Amino acid sequence: MSRTVLVINSGSSSIKYQLIDPDSGESLSSGVVERIGEESGRITHKYAGEKHTLEAPVPDHEVGLRQVIAACGKFGPDLAAAGVVAVGHRVVQGGSRFDKAIVLDEASTREIAELIPLAPLHNPANVTGIRTALEVFPDIPHVAIFDTAFFSDMPAYASTYALDKDVAERYKIRRYGFHGTSHAFVSREVARHLGRDDLKQIVLHLGNGASASAIDSGHPIDTSMGMTPLEGLMMGTRTGDIDPAIAFHLARVGHMRVGEIDSLFNERSGLKGVCGHNDMREVRELAAAGQADARLALDIYGHRIRKYIGSYAAALNGLDVITFTAGVGENDSDLRREVLEGLSFLGIELDRESNAQRTDGIRAISTPASKVTVLVVPTNEELSIARQAAELIES
Repeated sequence: MSRTVLVINSGSSSIKYQLIDPDSGESLSSGVVERIGEESGRITHKYAGEKHTLEAPVPDHEVGLRQVIAACGKFGPDLAAAGVVAVGHRVVQGGSRFDKAIVLDEASTREIAELIPLAPLHNPANVTGIRTALEVFPDIPHVAIFDTAFFSDMPAYASTYALDKDVAERYKIRRYGFHGTSHAFVSREVARHLGRDDLKQIVLHLGNGASASAIDSGHPIDTSMGMTPLEGLMMGTRTGDIDPAIAFHLARVGHMRVGEIDSLFNERSGLKGVCGHNDMREVRELAAAGQADARLALDIYGHRIRKYIGSYAAALNGLDVITFTAGVGENDSDLRREVLEGLSFLGIELDRESNAQRTDGIRAISTPASKVTVLVVPTNEELSIARQAAELIES
């Protein structure tokens, strides 16, 4: 077996993993450890076309990672014989310190932990996963890949909020952007597919979390998520852009505490807040059945995307490509049609037949006469992490 990278995405109550050949891009095995810390945990392991599910207690992340090793040993592939050259870790927030992938040690792990106030929902679990994996796999290099790294060199006018300068600097307030691993991977795939490095691109990463980016010749000049993943597009459970004074209003008039407002904006808003459901497939079914709130949720969702496309086309001073990616972007042909039909002023012509098709690879859904090329590109953040990790340890 050729060299491989074990990619780990550690969440607060789960561990997602994949064993990837960074050269071929093949995923040799994958799985998820769920319900960590609960009374009963679940391990789902996929290898050689077969899926295995185990129910067992997983009290903490160390036990979870050891369950991963056990599942690989029982069902394959054997990690000891898999040529693992690195363990790649997804880290959500790298702050201003980490603008590229790094080899992990105790000192850099402490630095990542110091960024927890900027990402209190994500970095604690990332750090737990890193520290546990360093103990479980002590003889393999570990590499951190940061969601924020791709956007770290955005122009100051895009990353700076119009806030008191001293306050912003003291509390590290700026636009960091997220989903950077996906935006970087997809935009590079687009450039490779079209054979051009000078493209003005808008990438739409649309899943339960959603973000947009404006990319000029491979360099991001703006992105919709800000200091946190709350800002920007409407999402499954997040508000996206909202008047900040609404928080003050809810505190003064609604007597809501900061934690309640945080939960409201992040967990009970977006699609779920408007119509009660955050799964786009369920929202579509309800809208098709005549449910007015579901239709309104879809209209808001598409309207927000069109607004960002229009503003980013202006920021780029032109537009060559719009790309849809991630779960909703890749699979919801109705959403793509609804968004694009409102952008005829950009000279976009949708190929309805191509848009309705479902394929595994990159495909164009615009006509040859369209002034802007529109693509659907499957994202692969895990492959991007694997390749960055392999490149770093061999450089």
